Amino acid sequence: MKQGADGIPVAEICRRAGISQATYFNWKEKYDGLLPTQMKRRKQLENENVKLRKLVADLSLDKEMLQDVIRRKL
Repeated sequence: MKQGADGIPVAEICRRAGISQATYFNWKEKYDGLLPTQMKRRKQLENENVKLRKLVADLSLDKEMLQDVIRRKL
C-alpha cells in the first residue's frame, strides 16, 4: 500500500480530500518538489498559455475569413 509523506495511506489522503488516486498521482508528478512560489508561477504561465492559444486561434480564423473575402472578389 502506497503512503504519503506523513505515513498516511494514499487512499486515505484521497478519501479525505475527495479526489481520486489518479488525480493525486497526476498532481504529485506535476508539482512534487516545487516550492509554492514556483507552483504559483507555473499556474500563471499555464493561464497565459491558454490565453495566447485562444488569441492565435481567433487571429487564424480572422485571417481565413479575410482570405475568403478576397478570393470571392477575384
